[in-house]
Amino acid sequence: MSEANRPLGTGESTFDRRRRLMGRAFAWLCGLATSVGVAALAVLLVDLLIDGLPRLNYAFLTSFASRFPERAGVKAALAGSVWILGLTTLIAFPLSVAAAIYLEEYAPRGWVTKAIQTNIANLAGVPSIVYGILGLALFVRALGLGRSVISGALTLALLIMPVIIMAAQEAIRAVPSTIREAAYGLGATRWQVVSYQVLPMALPGILTGTILALSRAVGESAPLIMVGAVGFLAFTPKGLSDQFTVLPLQIYNWVSRPQDEFRELAAAGILVLLALLLSMNAVAIVMRNRAQAQR
Repeated sequence: MSEANRPLGTGESTFDRRRRLMGRAFAWLCGLATSVGVAALAVLLVDLLIDGLPRLNYAFLTSFASRFPERAGVKAALAGSVWILGLTTLIAFPLSVAAAIYLEEYAPRGWVTKAIQTNIANLAGVPSIVYGILGLALFVRALGLGRSVISGALTLALLIMPVIIMAAQEAIRAVPSTIREAAYGLGATRWQVVSYQVLPMALPGILTGTILALSRAVGESAPLIMVGAVGFLAFTPKGLSDQFTVLPLQIYNWVSRPQDEFRELAAAGILVLLALLLSMNAVAIVMRNRAQAQR
């Protein structure tokens, strides 16, 4: 009796054994690829901790940049990053979610809507320097906002809005249509359906996309250089029209210097940047988990 005609329950065929072995090999390959990435990240973190921890102290966080390594700190850059990220979130999140709700729940299905969605997808892959040039032409010069905090925040908001819009659309699209039909059957209006049923269920996915977008924005320096971020600043921003600097730019300036002391400062600055990123993500994750629990 051939392998193909073997009755069920009489043993494993050659095809089944081959498929099982291929599945195991693929799982091992995926695990190996993951291990390589995790190992590389672990090596980088250990190297940063060795170089940066000796420099990381309270004085480092409360001192301004200086040409003397023993006096240098990240006070201005840290304050500028917090300003920029906070304003970027306040600008990009509501506008992106509103755009996603309109495209998924209100916009008519036609070629115009498809063209808008295609352009949004294309904008998500545009290099960040292009957004910097746009911010320089639109916010700094055309609108007269100058090289200020608000110009930088608006530029980064344009950068991350396509990513948040696409994530929000996917999250809204994943809400079962039966939820909408049940709400409509009870006499709810479209706005009530969206605000009380669709949006709460889609919120965890929207927050996940927002975390990814802000993680990209926190490390950007090219668009901010275009709109006026400076490498050396001896004060912290007090308002939207003040000049600013950010942690990635400060780290780059230290790395470009030949002295080993500045490289240690750069490692400490990277640790501060990672702490800021993890803190921001932790807040978003807590909000997402609460939204999932309420759902």
